[in-house]
Amino acid sequence: MRFLFKTDYQDDIRLFPHSGYVTSYGLLLAALVIAPYVLSSYLMSQLVFVCIYATVGVGLMILTGFTGQASLGHAAFLAIGAYTAAYLQQFNVPFPVYFLAAGLLTGVVGALVGFPALRLQGIYLVIATISFAFIVEEIMARWESVTNGNEGMRVKTIQLLGATISRDGPTFYYLCLAVLVLTIVGTLNLLRSPTGRAFVAIRDSETAARSMGINVSLYKVKSFAISAGITGLAGVLFAHKMSFISPEMFTLQLSIEFIIVILIGGIFSLHGAVLGAIFLVMIDPFLTYLKDDMPGVISGIAATFGAGEVRAGHIQDAVAAFASANGLKGAIYGVIIVVFVLFEPLGLYGRWLKIKLFFQLFPLYKRATFKRQKIYVKSERNR
Repeated sequence: MRFLFKTDYQDDIRLFPHSGYVTSYGLLLAALVIAPYVLSSYLMSQLVFVCIYATVGVGLMILTGFTGQASLGHAAFLAIGAYTAAYLQQFNVPFPVYFLAAGLLTGVVGALVGFPALRLQGIYLVIATISFAFIVEEIMARWESVTNGNEGMRVKTIQLLGATISRDGPTFYYLCLAVLVLTIVGTLNLLRSPTGRAFVAIRDSETAARSMGINVSLYKVKSFAISAGITGLAGVLFAHKMSFISPEMFTLQLSIEFIIVILIGGIFSLHGAVLGAIFLVMIDPFLTYLKDDMPGVISGIAATFGAGEVRAGHIQDAVAAFASANGLKGAIYGVIIVVFVLFEPLGLYGRWLKIKLFFQLFPLYKRATFKRQKIYVKSERNR
């Protein structure tokens, strides 16, 4: 294990704490670059969704993880970005133009949402963002002259520098990967800046942030705008990957899935956004396996342990009925949220930090190292 001794302020804000990070991230990036040449088209399609969902996760992390503002309306921001791309394509607007325009428009809408939310906190802010998501979904369904209503809109293939970029080709994957990498690097630099430190100060204590001269209202609006803008950029990529968009694709469940991305991965870690996106992409193949293959596997195990043919058949039918039940996906999401909130609120990345710290401090590691102290000053209680 390598122990870091910080001796000046630059050590605290360095992008890569030591050369080991450069090596590990370089190897990871190299593996992602050669992935299209060694993986199947299905796995590449899944990697594209990982990049898109992780980009949304990074945007939501800025708002929720680093500024402490809850949101259940990010599916609406994704929809605004997607519909902006589809609409501007009708006028033969180049991809770079409508890509940036979608991010800018979504950022402006995010700032407008941030203004009325300034006086709201906790569950009331969540209710406000849910209301915003419902409003956007209704607008998409009713504004037929722009969104084509419930019939949806076709999204044409990207034309860039005279070349056609297919949604299933390696070039589109590299585009999504580049957007994710630039988003993560940009967010890391944002957090090292005065703006990012103001976000974290607001998250920790608004009262303390105001006492240090931070304009809390301004930075909350900035956080909403930046988070929404990043989600809008991901919405453009999402629209091109799906090639067709409609209002029912951007529901409250999608917003909950984005919350799961940052909750499972780790609400205070950009690495966690990628881990959470991987989990979100894997859940559908898991449910397919649970429905198609698991009944037979469990039936075979029961037969191995002495269950008769009839008994094994009943077990297979029961497992198949359970795997095909309506609402199973939502129930799994609910259980996952409860389990992580109760037992691992720092997510998968938080668990990795604990494992790493265990080996660093062994045999002096204490289980109470990560326990939160339940002692608060009066100003914090009145936050």
